Amino acid sequence: MAFNTTEYYNRDLSWLRFNHRVLQEATDKKNPLYERIKFLAIFSSNLDEFFKVRISDIRQIKQLDKPLRKKLITKPNKLLKVIKREVDEQQKELGRIFSKEIIPELISNSINLVAHTDFNELQNKFSKDYFKESLAITDLNSAKEIPFIENEALYLVGQVKDDTLVWYKIDEATPRFVTLPKDNDQHYITFVDDILKHNLKAEYGVPFYSIKISRDAELYIENEYSGNLLDKIIKALPKRQSGQVTRILVDKYMPAVLLNRLRTALDIYETDIVKGGVYHNFKDFFDFPNPTNKKLSFNYLTPIRSSEFEGHPDMFATIAEKDRLLNFPYEAYDPIVRLLEEAAKDSRVKQIKITLYRISKHSLVAQALLKAAQKGKDVFVFIETKARFDEANNIKWGKILEKNGANVIYSYPGIKVHSKILLIKRVVDKYTSLYGYISTGNFNEKTSKVYTDSGLLTANMDVLNELSQVFDVLEGKVIIPKPKELLISPFNMRKKFTQLIETEIDNSKLGKKAYITLKLNSLQDPEMINLLYKASNAGVKIRLLIRGICCLVPGIIGQSENISITSIVDRFLEHSRVYIFGNGGEEKMFLGSADWMTRNLDHRIEVITPILDVDIHEKLRTMLNFQLNDTVKARIIDAEQSNEYVQGSDMTASAQHLIYQYLKKKTSPEKSSLAPLNS
Repeated sequence: MAFNTTEYYNRDLSWLRFNHRVLQEATDKKNPLYERIKFLAIFSSNLDEFFKVRISDIRQIKQLDKPLRKKLITKPNKLLKVIKREVDEQQKELGRIFSKEIIPELISNSINLVAHTDFNELQNKFSKDYFKESLAITDLNSAKEIPFIENEALYLVGQVKDDTLVWYKIDEATPRFVTLPKDNDQHYITFVDDILKHNLKAEYGVPFYSIKISRDAELYIENEYSGNLLDKIIKALPKRQSGQVTRILVDKYMPAVLLNRLRTALDIYETDIVKGGVYHNFKDFFDFPNPTNKKLSFNYLTPIRSSEFEGHPDMFATIAEKDRLLNFPYEAYDPIVRLLEEAAKDSRVKQIKITLYRISKHSLVAQALLKAAQKGKDVFVFIETKARFDEANNIKWGKILEKNGANVIYSYPGIKVHSKILLIKRVVDKYTSLYGYISTGNFNEKTSKVYTDSGLLTANMDVLNELSQVFDVLEGKVIIPKPKELLISPFNMRKKFTQLIETEIDNSKLGKKAYITLKLNSLQDPEMINLLYKASNAGVKIRLLIRGICCLVPGIIGQSENISITSIVDRFLEHSRVYIFGNGGEEKMFLGSADWMTRNLDHRIEVITPILDVDIHEKLRTMLNFQLNDTVKARIIDAEQSNEYVQGSDMTASAQHLIYQYLKKKTSPEKSSLAPLNS
């Protein structure tokens, strides 16, 4: 059965094609060696999450009655088999890249990754000493039965003669890579797995094999609408470690007898088994050591300190003067933290309201809110405790803020708050002013260094009065907001986007220039896809830049011949969303947090703002044009999602590099003299 049709590309298979683009970066020689290694880690980490989340979702659909199941996914068992084939191919490609490209290049840089079977006498002795001194023998488990296998933990297993299984869990705190003694100018590194395999085989007389399990990461809150949702989430978090097995990743050399034993004991299917390489958890390569003095990674990108904020002592005056745009990671995140810190100190600031979706462990944003609450200001914080894998950290900060006087609300049943918004009320001489921030990215200083996001700082009262309505909804004061400027899901966003597309269709039929340009992370919603097909058939020129999932099929005559799509995977994760409509020559531009997925449009609270400032419109347009014209890191999304690179230009710098140069020249106090980012 074909899961991809001429009208709709399966979302899960499309996500796998996105992860293939990540894998392509590991082969791109324009990336320094250690950056290519990092892309292998990103690929591995992405795949782990895919199995914990999406595969578990498909498994749950299998259990539904057939009529409902068919509305969600047709033939989930067959889909799982197709996914497994694709994953198996990508795992083989990862192994090829690692062994045929990465390892030889490491060797050419005098870095040797040594397997235990190749240890020399000195390395053998080092291995034995390291095992005795640094690796706890208490992590061993010998039994006829299989012990409980923890989610995402890495294990070694060996089968001795009486069928007893010997298990060793590699502790999460154990460094994955061990630097061996240097020999002349040659550096040697080994996996801790190899030190364990070497010593365990010496002790038990049998080889040991790697195994890792992914478990269902869904929390399965029985009824979100009754009782205390926060308490239910807190109680459900430990269950994530014992969820149903969604994948077992095994050493491809594991004997069939041992593999069959594992499959029976863990109650898994053949489709759950992925035969990987000898080593698992490639995400640990984020911390692969560089024992040389050679520069094998990108140069550090110094965030631009914009002249719009530098030298201006008052953030409020700066924002009141005109709308301001911040673009991460190219520009420093400092202005956001500084705004909150100034608000905490300013006696004229009476109220601060903010939504937190994913915040960093040592959040400067949360610390500034804490100071404001401690000074007695009215601080309202909506914390989304259903932000997957960040629940515990979000709850921790919520409890701290609550304890210090902030009004904290945690999640609502049946809906996620995904908007990234801030509203500050300030009273000067009895005159109330509002200051706001609407962003595509989280209030997270850590991810602001690796995600490309844009955020609008504004004092526009029309926009901010509507933003205030969003917070009224979150505080339970209002049920339905009534925006005219903002697009707010699940209230008016779908309707507004529909109207904007219909306007382009009407303009095209009248012979006017009509176009739509969208930059999104994901495009999945069938209704919006069908509207884009309708626009294409009416002659509207549609240009899409989609980082991840893309279910729309371009280039089909009579359906989508006026739609072209590219995708950029580069040094930084593309995360901003920009929406542009020709509007009969008076171009309309919007910026915000929502992808065109059903969940974003109908089941999340999202906020999108119009770009009303001419300078910011021009800046965003210029940045987007760099990306639309990229021929270095852009791939073509065609009907097969084959991920061919865009050709046809002598461009040597990627869009991300050009954006950094552009912003440096436009907003930095000093003139720019940049070397390439990867030099």
